[in-house]
Amino acid sequence: MSAARLARRLPGRRAFITGGGSGLGLAIADAFARDGWTLGILDREADRLAGARQLLLDAGAAAVHTYVADVTDEASFGATVTTFVAATGGLEVMVNNAGVAVAGAVESTAISDWRWALEINVVGVAIGCRLALPLFARGGGGLVINIASAAAFASGPGMAAYNASKAAVLALTETIAAEHDGDGIEALVAMPGFFPTRLLDSMRAPPEATGFARRMMERSPFTASDVAAAILAAAAAGRLHVVVPPQYARLWWLKRLAPMRFVRWMSRQRAKALQRRGGRSTDRT
Repeated sequence: MSAARLARRLPGRRAFITGGGSGLGLAIADAFARDGWTLGILDREADRLAGARQLLLDAGAAAVHTYVADVTDEASFGATVTTFVAATGGLEVMVNNAGVAVAGAVESTAISDWRWALEINVVGVAIGCRLALPLFARGGGGLVINIASAAAFASGPGMAAYNASKAAVLALTETIAAEHDGDGIEALVAMPGFFPTRLLDSMRAPPEATGFARRMMERSPFTASDVAAAILAAAAAGRLHVVVPPQYARLWWLKRLAPMRFVRWMSRQRAKALQRRGGRSTDRT
């Protein structure tokens, strides 16, 4: 298992996961649990945590500590990590998974929605990194896994705030990798495409955009468990970037090799989608 291979470098086997009560966060926690890791699971929804805890214990976790907190609240988030470390003796892996989605063009997305997405998707991740990195330094090493999205590089039209927030997570993770090169602290940014998750439960978007995202999720052959396995395999291999499913990885390389060609291709894809919907925009009004 990838978690087992990762444990050869990080033998303490202690991981803290935000947004761990459901979806991808829970799938990542489950992969760690099956290799006997000790887990800290943070979520804003208390009712999700009890079920998640039992599932992870049944899967083989050595112990599961659950916390209700908002990742944008530095004091509250920090207190949960402090409590976890006091109970377990340390931390080897921080997974910053909690996030939200917003759809709409630049000029039609409310500033309140911009602030909401950036505060959770960027500041929340930055707080998680700031909490984990000093612990890794004291412990002689560790790994931060930041969950971005294919939106970090695809920059699809009609997703301005979400794209910007996930691009920031990509840049943040690359910066951490550069700042800690050679000192035992590693960083990985995951950029998954569409797969079934609960992200749409809180998505702020026009109905057309939410419907499109739901259809794309339903058509995906990949599950949260598949994505979690790919992320941990990349972490075990010491990679900095992982893009899943494979068709999104091809888009990642096209964007890097021919950025303007990629942007024009994305624009054509949007025009085709609008034409199929009879010319209706997905922008918020």
